[in-house]
Amino acid sequence: MDNFKAFLKRKDIEISVKRYLIDALGAMAQGLFCSLLIGTIINTIGTQFHIGFLTQPVATVSGIDYTVGGLASAMSGPAMAVAIGYALHCPPLVLFSMITVGFASNALGGAGGPLAVLFIAIIAAEAGKAISKETKVDILVTPLVTIAVGIALSAWWAPAIGRAAMKMGALIMWATELQPFLMGILVSVLVGVALTLPISSAAICAALGLVGLAGGAAVAGCSAQMVGFAVMSFRENGWGGLVSQGIGTSMLQMGNIVRNPRIWIAPIITSAITGPLATCVFRLQMNGAPVSSGMGTCGFVGQIGVYTGWVNDVASGAKAAITGTDWMGLLLISIILPAVICPLINMCLMKIGWVKPGDMKL
Repeated sequence: MDNFKAFLKRKDIEISVKRYLIDALGAMAQGLFCSLLIGTIINTIGTQFHIGFLTQPVATVSGIDYTVGGLASAMSGPAMAVAIGYALHCPPLVLFSMITVGFASNALGGAGGPLAVLFIAIIAAEAGKAISKETKVDILVTPLVTIAVGIALSAWWAPAIGRAAMKMGALIMWATELQPFLMGILVSVLVGVALTLPISSAAICAALGLVGLAGGAAVAGCSAQMVGFAVMSFRENGWGGLVSQGIGTSMLQMGNIVRNPRIWIAPIITSAITGPLATCVFRLQMNGAPVSSGMGTCGFVGQIGVYTGWVNDVASGAKAAITGTDWMGLLLISIILPAVICPLINMCLMKIGWVKPGDMKL
């Protein structure tokens, strides 16, 4: 056993929740952002501003035309897998082999591909790390083992993992349609909490394919956390804190939350308010890329995703036009209500002594 532990340490294989569900999941979200999400944004910009070179096909592969954004989106599987490999500290030959692993697991996982990529990429990466530099023909053995493990698991597990993820996502979305008030609260609070925790809400939403009303509730919850913390900590952190939390991430407050968990009450209650408002009153839906559901106001990706969904719905005929009510609902849920409600709740907490000046200083 001691020899095995020494081997794992030498290979930097750390079997832990932090390594796999925080580091790997967070990296996977970055891979998604740099491929699928950026591709979606590029396509939206090209369509809305009528930019020819962004809307015209630039490549044809197996009879399928790809725009610039389409090429970026098509690389989501490899991007996720390489990002995971990077987070797991893979040596070069393993890291580069993850491109094939990501493509296979994402393709075979179908609509639930991101979750399949997460599981399979982790195992393939650790297998590659274990064999790396253990033979005299490392340049052949390491890629072969990494790719073989990844392809085998993709063929064996990816379809089932993908179906399970989509069923779970479909169940959440069905429940939200059936009970928009209760599920609006639940989805908004849970995804918002995940955004602030050192895990990836974006990757979770992408893995579950969370769109529709449930996606709208997720946007509400994430925005409540980000805008809420940004505004209610303005006295301590000024404009820099407003920007870094409001369009960056509320995860910056995690250290302060550990020191005084009560500072988290106001954003959580705010998300419990804005979530059902999004689902029941404004019927806010995320019909863009599922990863956008878990981004909130980070670079305004959540709002861009909602807008992209509107554009797609109008193009398909599912929606007649983008109305003023649509814009009012999006602004109220994403920015205005969190900026008002969260500081008011925090003021009450300060009056009873649960929160003190300086508790949210970054």
